[in-house]
Amino acid sequence: MPYGRVFPCTSVNGSPRTTDSASNAPASPSWRWRRPSPLRRPSPCCPSSPSTPSPDGPNAPPRVPDRSAARWTRRRDRTRTGPSAALPSVRPTPAEEPLVNPSDQPRAVAALLPAAPLQDHPGGDSRGVLNVVGVHLYLERDGRVLLGLRHPDSAFAARTHHFLAGHCERESAVACLVREAEEEAGLGIDPAYVELVHLVHVVHGPGDRPRMQLVFRARAWTGTPEVREPDRCLSWDWWPADALPDRVVPYTRAAIEGIRAGRLYTELGW
Repeated sequence: MPYGRVFPCTSVNGSPRTTDSASNAPASPSWRWRRPSPLRRPSPCCPSSPSTPSPDGPNAPPRVPDRSAARWTRRRDRTRTGPSAALPSVRPTPAEEPLVNPSDQPRAVAALLPAAPLQDHPGGDSRGVLNVVGVHLYLERDGRVLLGLRHPDSAFAARTHHFLAGHCERESAVACLVREAEEEAGLGIDPAYVELVHLVHVVHGPGDRPRMQLVFRARAWTGTPEVREPDRCLSWDWWPADALPDRVVPYTRAAIEGIRAGRLYTELGW
């Protein structure tokens, strides 16, 4: 069998082929078999035909068109409308592109955005000020409330009675309450026996930061109150809830009155 595909035979003079019916062979030796010639495809690298002379000379290598330059030229020639028409259509070079770490991308984007101006309250205070969160312990035994007498050199409420309290750090409010009770008075508080009984939103003055004071009641505790921080507190005493001492922090008195009245929220100084 011939190699490759078998094409029909043609005669030398181009007349139709005749074969012998017995052997299916050509009737005359003038007939011959031919193999198909391979297809010739133009090279993709050649921009022009071989017959076209090169402008750089007969021995110069063929030119390859700069497709990237043509692409950018076509993009620059596009007609843009709308707000983007005023933007320059120049792509920054690699040296001009900022190098941004993917982990720092949110901060980098925030640095490029203009800072939002703070809106002023009609009273003159700014609404963009963060509130300080304070945590307070309300312990009641036989109708008496536990209050501590603050040190005369205390920066806040010197010689005044106040709750066992502290500021929330990077922790939950209940975790802060448990920590402060142990550090200031040596009391053991189980978070399962803690409940929120009052909230006071207070601002002490026109330039002071607003404060959100959370008051929690502990239904059970262990230990006896003792002075653990003498530079802040002089003593711990149990005072009747209806006969508090004269010198009490104002929002402490407001919170105790709100708890006795069954009220959950109080505002002071606004």
